[in-house]
Amino acid sequence: MTSGLQIYNANPVFGGRDGWEVPDFFLLGGWLAGGRHWHFAAMWFYGLNLLWYGIYVFATRRWRIRFASTRDLKTLQIENLKRKNYAWHRLIYTAIIPVLLLAILSGLAMYKPAQFYWLSGLFGDWQTLRVAHLFTVPAIVVFTLIHSLLALNVGSFRLIKSMFV
Repeated sequence: MTSGLQIYNANPVFGGRDGWEVPDFFLLGGWLAGGRHWHFAAMWFYGLNLLWYGIYVFATRRWRIRFASTRDLKTLQIENLKRKNYAWHRLIYTAIIPVLLLAILSGLAMYKPAQFYWLSGLFGDWQTLRVAHLFTVPAIVVFTLIHSLLALNVGSFRLIKSMFV
């Protein structure tokens, strides 16, 4: 995300060249080309990682238990706190997938607009494409915060510690 903020500073979406800029502390790459290099490297890493995860989930049929269903919506109405927490987890994990796909597809449309003209055309104009790509950032940050809070709620610090140790 910090490399994307470096790219943003080169031509801010909001306010043009006189628009709001992100402080240097939050930037990665040092200049526009450096930011683009880091951003494209991360794009391949996260894009291929998401593709591999999708193949794994569908090949092992784990999508039946990983993603939200109407049963989860019904579970939110009952009093069992443990089942409610699991339902919220599945709803949030399902909701982030379209956001990640929007980030990747809008990024590809900006990366190669001539090759992916049909994808760029779905967004109408260049500014709409940039805004759509930019708004995936706060959605991913909010997801990460909610994910962390849910993990703390379910398993306290022991669960968080077990992820890293």
